[in-house]
Amino acid sequence: MSKSLPLAHSLALLAPAGLLGGALAFQHLGGLPPCEMCMWQRWPHLAALAFGLLAFLLPRQRVALVLLAGAAIVVSGGIGLYHAGVEQHWWEGLTRCSAMNVPQGSADFMRDLIAAPLVRCDAIPWQMWGISLAGWNAILSTLSGGLVLWLTKR
Repeated sequence: MSKSLPLAHSLALLAPAGLLGGALAFQHLGGLPPCEMCMWQRWPHLAALAFGLLAFLLPRQRVALVLLAGAAIVVSGGIGLYHAGVEQHWWEGLTRCSAMNVPQGSADFMRDLIAAPLVRCDAIPWQMWGISLAGWNAILSTLSGGLVLWLTKR
């Protein structure tokens, strides 16, 4: 077993947990509901967490599972890059907007639908140093996922 595998495994758990935690904090504490493309970026992070946790349960497959976790983190970065390009109008993204937080089985579905926030994938709701949340996900996910892959193969 490589000496860098434990570090790669730790990063494969900490990076997606931190990025998902940040996304959820912006959503629930910061009042920024996610668009559909934002949600797409979360799924690979959840997969990475699952692979990372499975690596504890299946030590013989630890290398493969950590590699899968790293690849999933990089995939989220790729989706983040695509989303950031849509936000910057470098290319066209979804042709529809998404409404979030409409309760299922609501007694007054139309009232709840109208009251739900309309979240555009091509709008930048928050940025720091000129980089949107999708852009930060692209940067941080690609770097951390790439580091996981490099440390695992080292």
